[in-house]
Order: sequence, then C-alpha cells, then structure tokens
Amino acid sequence: MAIKKVGVVGAGLMGSGIAQTSAQAGYETIMSEINDQFLKKGMDMIKGNLTMLVGKGKMQQSEMDSIMGRIKGTTNTQDFKDVDVIIEAAVENMELKKKIFADLDQICPPHCILSTNSSSLSVIDLAMATKRPDKVLGMHFFNPVPVMKLLELVKTIVTTEETLNVAREFGVAAQKTVIVAKDAPAYIVNRLLIPYLMESIRLYESGYASKEDIDNGMRLGCNYPMGPLTLLDFVGLDTAYYAASAMYNELHEAHMLPPLLLKKMVAAGQLGRKSGKGFYDYSK
Repeated sequence: MAIKKVGVVGAGLMGSGIAQTSAQAGYETIMSEINDQFLKKGMDMIKGNLTMLVGKGKMQQSEMDSIMGRIKGTTNTQDFKDVDVIIEAAVENMELKKKIFADLDQICPPHCILSTNSSSLSVIDLAMATKRPDKVLGMHFFNPVPVMKLLELVKTIVTTEETLNVAREFGVAAQKTVIVAKDAPAYIVNRLLIPYLMESIRLYESGYASKEDIDNGMRLGCNYPMGPLTLLDFVGLDTAYYAASAMYNELHEAHMLPPLLLKKMVAAGQLGRKSGKGFYDYSK
C-alpha cells in the first residue's frame, strides 16, 4: 500500500512534531485537536520549528512554505475519512485511547493503518477496540520528533507483516532508524530507561546525592548528553509518572514503581520544562 495521506491525532509536543516530520517526508498531513486553541498552538509550534531552521540556513523559505502547505489542522475527526495511516498522540490514558481508536475505526477507510505513539501502554488492548486489529500497531517516536532519529515499531500478536512493512516504509521516508519490539510493557527503550530514571529520583529523594551531582555523574561519567533529572524535566514528569505506573501495574516489579516524590511533584504541577519548574527552575 502506498501512503499518500497521514493523520495525526493530537497537536501537542509529540503530535505537532509527528505532523511536521510527516509533512517534511512529503506526505499530505492532517493534524487534529479537540479545540481551535490547542490546534493553533500546535500549528504555531511547527511554524516556529521550521522558521528556526530557515533562520539557521538549514532550510529554504520555499521548502518551509511547501511543508506548511502539506499540513492541515482540524477539529473535526471526519476529516480522517481518506487517510492511509493514523498516528494517535493523545495523553497516556488507556480508556481515552480506546475511545479514540473505536471512533477512528468508524471513520477511517478499511485499508487505513491505526497506530499509537504510546510509550508504554498495551497496543493489543487498543487494537481490540477496533474491528481491524491486524492493522493496528505502535509507532513510538521520541522527543523532539523532528530531531530524534529513532522510530520504535510495536508489533502485537495479530499485527500483519503488511501492516508492519507500511509503518516501516513511513519511518524510512521520515529518515528514522526503525527498530521493532514485541507488544510487552514499555517495549525496548522505556523498559530500560524508566527504571534508570526512577532510581535517579530515589537517590535524590533519599538525600544520597544532590541533583547536580547525580546529573553530572551520569553525563560526564557515562557520556550521556544530559543527566537523568534534567532528562525527566525535558520529557515531562507527568509523562514519566504515567509510563512508570503503567509498567508497574503490568509487571509489579519494584524498580518500576514511581517514587513518592515524583507523584507529589506531578500533583503540584511541577512537570518540568513545560510548566516552568521540575527538578530545576525554568521560570527565567
């Protein structure tokens, strides 16, 4: 199946990044949101990203205009009636995602592949909310999507090879390195990353070391681009909390349990860079 049109559900940080990446790959792209305010914010993020590339001489203005011309924003999911691939990028909430998938199943054409950008949730549970479970898989992008070179495909026990190959084709066109994981909790990357991040919080919470020393230890000792607490602020503490909770609920392994400090910070709205405060202060 040749991909001509791509749909993206959600215009937040991940959704807008996926829509930008899709349009840059040459696909006509439709990005949806629940209201005009959120949709405008997402479109503005895309325009800002591309404008920055033009300003740095990494993209011509004509190319930016072409990319923006391939992106359509909508608040009406009926506009997905003729897309070939859908990538859902809503918040990490299973019941919400199930509803989205059930609705998309009614709207999208029979050949359309439905995928989720979930970083940890069970893909087969989402697939069974549709009448086309063989055409459902995970397409897990990484933040910031236009920059990060990895696409993690998640294959369920009923996902067909044809579906997987179409998703792989999209990833290659988007200039991503594609890896394939089974539909097991947190897949590959987060199965390794989340316990590491949770342990860094526990070290800080217990007074074992300062946040600066924890971050510098991993950044300079392991040559990581950023320390774990800085990374948590970048990813979003709420995102990390929901991912860790989902993993713990599925596997009941203690090293995946979110520390109390993380739960309290999320409750207080200290979500990292996007809220202006997390483990570090970004208000200035």
